[in-house]
Amino acid sequence: MKNVAGKIKKFWKDESGLQTLEMMLIIAVIVVIALLFRDQIMTWINNLLSFGNDQINNFTN
Repeated sequence: MKNVAGKIKKFWKDESGLQTLEMMLIIAVIVVIALLFRDQIMTWINNLLSFGNDQINNFTN
């Protein structure tokens, strides 16, 4: 029984793979935020691209 308790404590304190889990959680949060604000992000990107296109057209003319 003491051996099982020791293995459980060792497993609980083991931090291998923790960085991978943290990265997966951060990516999941970013994906959820991107999905929630998809329309606003697309509008913002389209505005940036049209502004850049207008500036290029003004420069070449």
